[in-house]
Amino acid sequence: MSAAPSPLEAARAWLAQDPDPVTRDELSALIDAASTGDASAAADLDDRFGARLAFGTAGLRGRLGAGSNRMNRVLVSQAAAGLAAYLREKAGPDATPLVVIGYDGRRNSDVFAQDSAELFAGAGLRAVLLPRLLPTPVLAFAVRHLGAAAGVMVTASHNPPDDNGYKVYLGGADDGSQIVSPADAEIAAHIDRVAATTPLGDLPRGAYEIADESVVDAYVAATAAVAPAPAGAAGMNWVYTAMHGVGYETLASILRAAGYPLPVVVEAQIEPDGRFPTVAFPNPEESGAMDLSFATARDAGAEFILANDPDADRLAVAIPDEGAEGGWRRLTGNETGLLLGWRAARRASAGASGSLACSLVSSPGLQTVAEHYGLDFHATLTGFKWISRAPGLVYGFEEALGYLVNPDTVRDKDGVSAAVAMLGMIAEARAEGQTVADLLAEFADTFGFFQSGQVSLRVDDVAVIGRIMAALRADPPAQIGDVAVERIDDLLTGVDGFPPGDVLRLWLVDGSRVIVRPSGTEPKLKAYLDVRGDSATDAASRLAALDAGARALIAAARA
Repeated sequence: MSAAPSPLEAARAWLAQDPDPVTRDELSALIDAASTGDASAAADLDDRFGARLAFGTAGLRGRLGAGSNRMNRVLVSQAAAGLAAYLREKAGPDATPLVVIGYDGRRNSDVFAQDSAELFAGAGLRAVLLPRLLPTPVLAFAVRHLGAAAGVMVTASHNPPDDNGYKVYLGGADDGSQIVSPADAEIAAHIDRVAATTPLGDLPRGAYEIADESVVDAYVAATAAVAPAPAGAAGMNWVYTAMHGVGYETLASILRAAGYPLPVVVEAQIEPDGRFPTVAFPNPEESGAMDLSFATARDAGAEFILANDPDADRLAVAIPDEGAEGGWRRLTGNETGLLLGWRAARRASAGASGSLACSLVSSPGLQTVAEHYGLDFHATLTGFKWISRAPGLVYGFEEALGYLVNPDTVRDKDGVSAAVAMLGMIAEARAEGQTVADLLAEFADTFGFFQSGQVSLRVDDVAVIGRIMAALRADPPAQIGDVAVERIDDLLTGVDGFPPGDVLRLWLVDGSRVIVRPSGTEPKLKAYLDVRGDSATDAASRLAALDAGARALIAAARA
């Protein structure tokens, strides 16, 4: 067997097939520098070509740039060709699978989408490109609406500006959900085969179709039907931000169709801009990301704020709060998720069937809601590829601002339909003289005082995360803070029917819970904290102590 090429040799081979002048220039400069002994350039080439960006259940996601360990036209084209081979294999020789492709406003999203459409068509598939940049939920909807065998969305969602990604959905038996095992490994094997055997210039390309506007119109109509505006919507004064993403055009059409007043928008963030110039990270969860929204709301005297992330598959809600800095606070994903779950349960209970589902790291309060209304409940691994597959699903959420309120329409998190559902809930409360804060208080009085928190450790070297997880397994904690650990579930060994995963779940003797896992999309280690108190004050005290204990635990494991 021949030795693997050196990073410099791999870079020269890559350059020979790269069609993108930007990445060609970038790589040429690195090759020239490394060839003259520049150690920094050699290290950069090693980082770019020492590995290949892995295709998994999250598809592809990584930094833009030249190299096999970056997002670029070569890597994406190989992925498209590999996915096409997988779909042809599954469909059989006499079928012509349909693939629909969408893209958002990130840098190169449109280029990656067009390359993919041409390669799908060249492989003998029917390729349909959505008519313009649109939210991820529109693509997820289109897979089912068009009866497609698969869908691809080019987006890195809420990742940093220099990232992009490639998200894959399957039709048929998968019903428009994201891929799960073993499909991910089977697709990855086809991609690797293409990369190893076929130069980019030898991959056939063909003519693709542009989807009719009726696909978007159908999504608008279906989403407007989630919560047509009740009388309480009249005069609603609210603020919206698209976080430099693609959400507003589609949302505005839905608001008009459903009868809601249009919001006051955060002007600096309302148009798509892949540079994301006003935020360090275009994620409503990140500190400071909603500061412009808060300022706009203060100026407008608004009642509440809704925010989508850049591809509009997540939703954030913020409300006035005299105790918060600046007078506004963002609800946690669990707070919003429990409110929307309460709404869904009340509607579903009329039919006395169906289930609520959330990821295992999301609030256990949803199970309490389900039991209260006589509905089934399912906890799943993190990700809507799992939540969307829960039997009898009527509603699902995960604490990372993801909500699935309309499973008959979209089998993925959908920040646009979640916004409409939240508007409906707020408008109904307004008619009774209530605010979102009143709804939160009523929820706690009805179901209990649940509070959640999160400790997040962002790292430059992802190997640090693996070492922390290994240290926690090698030396399991007997207590967190002053509270003893009752038991530890290690999902690597298989627990409660979950597929094996790199997750540790720690149960404390006071009923609190800590779950530690690596992020699936970012270089982060996350610890999810959940408590239930006898009152709001008691719950807050328990959460503060658990937060301090979890931080100390992670710091000790990292040392």
